[in-house]
Amino acid sequence: MAEEQKNSAPQTEQELSELLRLRREKLAALQEAGEDPFQQTRFAWDATSRQIKENFDAMEGQSVKVAGRLMSKRGMGKVSFCDLQDRDGRIQLYARQDEMDEAVYKKFKKFDIGDIVGVDGEVFRTQRGEMSVRAKDITLLSKSLLPLPEKFHGLQDKELRYRQRYVDLIMNPEVKRNFIIRSQFIKHVRNFMDARGYMEVETPVLNTISGGATAKPFITHHNTLDLDMYMRIATELPLKRLIVGGLDRVYEIGRIFRNEGMDPKHNPEFTTIELYQAYADFNDMMDLFEDLLSSAAKEILGTYELEWQGEKLDLTPGWPRLTMAEAVKQYVGIDFMAIDSDAEAVAAAKAHGVELPETADKTWGNALYECFDQKVEEKLIQPTFITMHPVDVSPLAKRSPKDPRLTERFELFVCRSEMGNAFSELNDPIDQKGRFQKQVELRDKGDDEAGMMDEDYITALEYGLPPTGGLGIGIDRCVMMLTNSDSIRDVILFPTMKPL
Repeated sequence: MAEEQKNSAPQTEQELSELLRLRREKLAALQEAGEDPFQQTRFAWDATSRQIKENFDAMEGQSVKVAGRLMSKRGMGKVSFCDLQDRDGRIQLYARQDEMDEAVYKKFKKFDIGDIVGVDGEVFRTQRGEMSVRAKDITLLSKSLLPLPEKFHGLQDKELRYRQRYVDLIMNPEVKRNFIIRSQFIKHVRNFMDARGYMEVETPVLNTISGGATAKPFITHHNTLDLDMYMRIATELPLKRLIVGGLDRVYEIGRIFRNEGMDPKHNPEFTTIELYQAYADFNDMMDLFEDLLSSAAKEILGTYELEWQGEKLDLTPGWPRLTMAEAVKQYVGIDFMAIDSDAEAVAAAKAHGVELPETADKTWGNALYECFDQKVEEKLIQPTFITMHPVDVSPLAKRSPKDPRLTERFELFVCRSEMGNAFSELNDPIDQKGRFQKQVELRDKGDDEAGMMDEDYITALEYGLPPTGGLGIGIDRCVMMLTNSDSIRDVILFPTMKPL
């Protein structure tokens, strides 16, 4: 049985077994002849498919060396056509027996789809007008022992794409594009921050306490110290210590770990950028965030207009800014600024079908926040800043001088998704210790997402934290938006998966 030379997946277990046997026999024959492809060490390619296509007029007739994976083979008589896929895309190969060494051509005829080859040839255009490389010599650089699927993206089990990302990347150009855009976005972020005088730093992933966010941490154990440690749920508190130390503008791009549920917007490990600027406030952070995200879209996609989750978005700067109370009044109909008591606020929320979590105190601030979270967030499509969050849900943000129930905090929402969170940072050590204590009390009541007391951070604040603006941005969600991806798994190369 000869293996078919076209991009088709085996239909049965028996066919797959036969293909695997044939490929291994081919490998064994090569090794016995002293031509083991796995002994090849390098191939000095000098052109890619994109370079050839974009510069064809100048390169036509020139000798080139290209390398990549065979994705199809047609012909196989005295003339063969193949599609070679490299890092930039695909280019057609034209191989003719009377234009190559006969022994090389015979070996080439036995190559399989998926094999990785190096080609020495000449740039030309076929009679049908297709830009191609006329092969003079073809070297087998690595043997593919498993057949490629015909349409990997068409498999019913979508999770297989995430488990075998290497095959997903081979078969689906749009998947590779997602991760190219991700890389471009992170590069844009770094350039943007560096140009504004920020210093990139690194802070610990393992900590003796969990802090900086409201989230359930992963717990591990350090054997030498015989000490439980927490994988970081945020980079906030170490970065603000650096502001205390005089590094006035700092940022960190890094992995965050939260022991929480998994859904299209959440993965247990994800990437954020957190940045802090001395002598700034949350208004400065809003300006910076709007500039960062809109300029990224313009630079990477060439437009402020894009589509995400079936919605047409416009990232042209000048995004709406609403207080949380204004948003709840507009979308729910409750005017929390006209309510004075906790009981009245909780009752108003309940009348609109909003229940407070059992672990939450029945306060004005928690009622306002739950009304927003349960009734408003889902309605925010175009980029919108929601500001002035209640103190009850903002343990690290500075109180508003106009209303001590509120904080100088904002979140940016796009297409029903929170993209980032920012504060005018709380720098009063006495107030901060009281809020930490409140978090400890919630933790004692069973809220395992509540924060812990961080005595060293209080000590740092007692030395003096200047007025500071801070901002945390979800890198993955920004990339989801820029790539029109529905799931966070589509923008993380190796998302967390349950073992088979």
